Amino acid sequence: MKFIKGNDRAQTHLFPISIDQSIDPDNEVRLIDLFVESLPIGEYGFKTEFLENGRPAYHPKDLLKPYIYGYLNKTRSSRDLEKECKRNTEVMWV
Repeated sequence: MKFIKGNDRAQTHLFPISIDQSIDPDNEVRLIDLFVESLPIGEYGFKTEFLENGRPAYHPKDLLKPYIYGYLNKTRSSRDLEKECKRNTEVMWV
C-alpha cells in the first residue's frame, strides 16, 4: 500500500537549517517518534493495508505522533492541533 510520504527531515528548503537540526537531541518529539515507531501498530487493530483507490492515506503511525504530542501539550482540539502543525517546528518534525 502506498502512503503519503512526508519530506525528508534533513532537507533544507524553507529554513536556513533543516528541521532535524532545529530540534534539540533531547526534545520530547524525538521520544514520541521512537515510541510510535516501536509499536506493532497492526496488532492493535490499525489497518495498514488498503486498496489503491483514490488519494493515498496517511500511515496510522504518522497520525498517532501529532495526536500524542497534542495530548502531552494540552492541545485537545483537532483544529488547534492543525494550527500547531503549520507554525510549530516541533510538530512539523513529528
